[in-house]
Amino acid sequence: MLDLRAIRHDPEAVKNALARRSPDLPSRVDELLAADEEWRAATAAAESLRAEQKQASEAIGAAKARGEDAGEVLARVKELSGTVKERTEQARAAEARLQALLVTLPNLPDPTAADADTTIREVGEAGKEGRDHLELAGERIDMERGARLSGSRFAYLRGDVALLELGLVRWATDKLLGHGFEPVLPPVLVREEALYGTGFLPDTEQQIYHLPEDELYLVGTSEVALASLHAGEIVDAAELPLRYAGFSSCFRREAGAAGKDTRGIFRVHQFDKLEMFCFVEPGSSVDEHDRLLAIEEEILTDLELPYRVVNIAVDDLGASAAKKYDCEAWMPGQGRYREVTSTSNTTDFQARRLDIRARPAGGKPEIVHTLNGTAVTGRHMIALLENGQRDDGTIVMPDCLVPYGVPAVLQSASA
Repeated sequence: MLDLRAIRHDPEAVKNALARRSPDLPSRVDELLAADEEWRAATAAAESLRAEQKQASEAIGAAKARGEDAGEVLARVKELSGTVKERTEQARAAEARLQALLVTLPNLPDPTAADADTTIREVGEAGKEGRDHLELAGERIDMERGARLSGSRFAYLRGDVALLELGLVRWATDKLLGHGFEPVLPPVLVREEALYGTGFLPDTEQQIYHLPEDELYLVGTSEVALASLHAGEIVDAAELPLRYAGFSSCFRREAGAAGKDTRGIFRVHQFDKLEMFCFVEPGSSVDEHDRLLAIEEEILTDLELPYRVVNIAVDDLGASAAKKYDCEAWMPGQGRYREVTSTSNTTDFQARRLDIRARPAGGKPEIVHTLNGTAVTGRHMIALLENGQRDDGTIVMPDCLVPYGVPAVLQSASA
């Protein structure tokens, strides 16, 4: 959520920043300011009338004590009571409109966020072509039986492909431990306020699985649960940065993606992900964002995967992100780069909604900044299988995964 005081202080700067995202947003700021003005005016009027009402009530008591007629003052009190009620209701309605508008405004984009997707660098030798991961894995990525069980876009991972995921996650977890992250296994069912707090509501309702009987939602990323880990808390600023590595299954309806990436496990309804999430002091979030990106690149480099880094366009940022980088690995089966990780600096947007603050020694609490970044997902496995394929029908895995139970060499299903 944006800081209402900052919008009041410099509305033009806010409108100019939001216009980079969408030309429709500046007018929404004007509507918000109008509702804010009405709310403040009605609130001030109601408070003034309450003060007058209190004075009149005291005058009635004093008149009765003196044995005087207080009928005129009593009539005024009744009149004031009705007017106070009207002004209070007006203020309540204006505040409701204000809040309804405020939650529709996304985060202000960072000045360095790109106007169009911009490749920052390419690393490794891309351009190799070959069979896709489904052809290589065969029934070890069992889409047919997964569909029979749960419908399209579900899969059984079997045999050494299952070992590949388990080893990949354990290896990446150890790497994150070395970078100071605390491992977390969070819940995957959350209440609505957790999704609202992270900016997924109202914004991505069409992607979220909802269990209405329990008023719970399945998360599409452990970012949701990790962000709420300190909801409503004031943490000691000396404890910052707080860095968490959350592993969970994730669920996405993929509404609007009909007919897109339907082959294999690139875009499925259920997948596992190891996610990085950080709480930092406001002045540290830019450096922390660079740090998360560096870790994502380190993982891709250690896995010997060709990739490129893209500064994502402002009109493609999620509601909470001020800036986002994607890492796209080369996929020989598709003959192009595809996104495997992203990392976003959400500044104070999520923490303001979730009321997460830090108190410096002897100072007032202030809203912290939050950041998230993908460590590994099933898309890393796709890239490993496709880039590891050899002409002799083998699939070679990187040395770093072998100590974690991943076979050094897998056999192609079509070998």
